[in-house]
Amino acid sequence: MSFGPIYCQQCKEPLQLDASLIDLAPSAYDMITATLPPSQTHARRSTDDKKPVPSSSTSPAKFAWEKSRTASTASNASSSLSSRAQGKQPRRGAAASNSLLTNESFVVLQDSVIRDIPSPTPVLARSKKGSLKTRHNPVKSVDTQAAAQFGPDHDPSPLSHHLRSTARLFNILSTRTEIDHPLCAECTQVLLNTLQRQLDETKRERDGYIAFEKEARKEREREAQGLTKEEAERKIEKLKVEERLAIEQLKEAEREREQLDEELRLLELDEKALELEEAEFWRAHNDHILTAEHQAAQLASLRAAYAADVATLEKLERTNVYNDAFCIGHDGVFGTINGLRLGRVPGVPVEWAEINAAWGQTLLLLYTIARKLDFTFEHYRLVPMGSFSRIEKTTGDKACYELYGSGDLHLGRLLHNRRFDIAMVAFLDCLKHLIDYVKSQDPSVEFPHQISKDRIGDVSVKLQFNQEEAWTRSLRHVLLALKICLKWTTNGANG
Repeated sequence: MSFGPIYCQQCKEPLQLDASLIDLAPSAYDMITATLPPSQTHARRSTDDKKPVPSSSTSPAKFAWEKSRTASTASNASSSLSSRAQGKQPRRGAAASNSLLTNESFVVLQDSVIRDIPSPTPVLARSKKGSLKTRHNPVKSVDTQAAAQFGPDHDPSPLSHHLRSTARLFNILSTRTEIDHPLCAECTQVLLNTLQRQLDETKRERDGYIAFEKEARKEREREAQGLTKEEAERKIEKLKVEERLAIEQLKEAEREREQLDEELRLLELDEKALELEEAEFWRAHNDHILTAEHQAAQLASLRAAYAADVATLEKLERTNVYNDAFCIGHDGVFGTINGLRLGRVPGVPVEWAEINAAWGQTLLLLYTIARKLDFTFEHYRLVPMGSFSRIEKTTGDKACYELYGSGDLHLGRLLHNRRFDIAMVAFLDCLKHLIDYVKSQDPSVEFPHQISKDRIGDVSVKLQFNQEEAWTRSLRHVLLALKICLKWTTNGANG
């Protein structure tokens, strides 16, 4: 059963009182008071107030009864009493400010006196959130409410009486001891552990004193036995010698201490120098680490760039630029170079502009292969000029032959076609010399069509007096021979 919001004086947690504290008779208060030591304030004021002092023949119970009777008489003579009589006394630092506070633990033994004590006025205090709250003793609040309801002459309720009795009990314990009551079980256990440690230390100290006392007694007993004058003088001389030795040892120790102090000072200077050197070392170490990391980053960047360049180089080495620049293939019956058809057949109109451009690419390919192989033609000079390429004869009757045709129907066409045929024969002669050079360098290279004068394979490269299908086939054989020469020129061994 809870008798009100009573809190632990140590941890300020609410407490639930035991049922045995509900009704305590005056004899129980006397017994508790008799077993407690007198308070320090009461001991100081006992002479001035002429209160009874217990003698060696007076029992503690009788002494407590006499004090309580004296306190009751003083309380009946007073018209009003301090409001602190109903609550817990203040701490011992402020107890001397009120002369009646030293006897209030004995005033509460009379119920008639308690009924006449007025209730204290609650003090307003501001909480943390700014609201006003009434600050009062949790035990006194019940008495105040009861007095306000029934009047000052009405007897308080049993609940208020029990709370007041419990407060008086705690007041007695707090006044007569150095511990504020009440305490919760946890705080009590902590207090008991502390007191037990103090008790153990006191016991050890007591045992040390007892041992010292025993040694002192033995020493006195030995001295009590008495010594002769000669023994005393010898003992004095021995003690003087020991004193001189001790003084010498002390001086030696002092000199050693001074030497050690000097060594310590030098070591401290060395330590400071080493600390500075260490700081400089770590600073240089950090600088080296930063430099090494920077260089490592640069090295990693260079290695990455080198790896990328190597990969690019390998890719470029595997790339055949000539095959990309001169792509030789076929389109039906036509041989093609870079997509340009070379030849004509009935039913498939191929413009002469496309044929002339294809011949220009073909002459440029032959010129490029000869230049890469550092091969020079003996009788002819190739002049690649796109759709208007030509071949110049450098020996005998020097002449220039156009390697392009025309579809114009006029008298000069026959002459132009004749020059065009001579240019194609000259081109075939240059191709034959290049093939012979390649075979001389690598006999394993095979060409499927033999070249003889104006014929390659079984067809002639001349356009006049020749069928267009045969002329187109001969041009396809020319492109095939050029492709074989280009492959041999651009392979790994001759690239």
